[in-house]
Amino acid sequence: MVGDRIRELVEKYQDGTAPIVSLGEAVLRQPAERFDGQVDDSVLVAFVELLRRTNKAAPGVGLAAPQVGVSVQIAVLEDPAPVSDEVAEARQRYPLEFFAAINPEYRPHGAQRRGFYEGCLSMPGWAGVVNRYLNLHTTYTDVAGNTQRRTFSGWQARIFQHETDHLRGTIYVDKAEPRSFTTIETLQTRWNDPVPTTAARVLGFHLD
Repeated sequence: MVGDRIRELVEKYQDGTAPIVSLGEAVLRQPAERFDGQVDDSVLVAFVELLRRTNKAAPGVGLAAPQVGVSVQIAVLEDPAPVSDEVAEARQRYPLEFFAAINPEYRPHGAQRRGFYEGCLSMPGWAGVVNRYLNLHTTYTDVAGNTQRRTFSGWQARIFQHETDHLRGTIYVDKAEPRSFTTIETLQTRWNDPVPTTAARVLGFHLD
């Protein structure tokens, strides 16, 4: 049961971080259950804080509950955006303050898409280019139970799509350009341009 699993993790890792589930585990491929009061407010807050600590320690820019073995629609997002001004402008990557998204939904605002390398904490050591929507309309519930409707663009929209996809049983590799896959080491030494146009040309993949 989802509630039992949440309570177990909160109790076991109350001052630490939870283990992150690796690609290949079934929980990452199952559509997650909607959160509908499976735990009380205090346990929910504690679970969100556990996700936050785990994401920050990894370090990552987002973490979904299935990545710690809980098949429920809760994700946390936070990006300090520690990149150069050139990269920030090219990728539209700007700081994203921490928030938790419960039962999130998104739809594109316009048809524009952009392709950039991204990775996943459940698949460390690898990256691939995903062409994602540039602008989003989103809806989610916050920890206090309030419905939030926000728009995101650029890298923030990318993070929201990536984490919400996790809650549908979808991993970024399902949407990535297959010929773009690379180890992180090769990405950093060969293809770490602000925009992966050279990688697209040399490796032969599509880039929106």
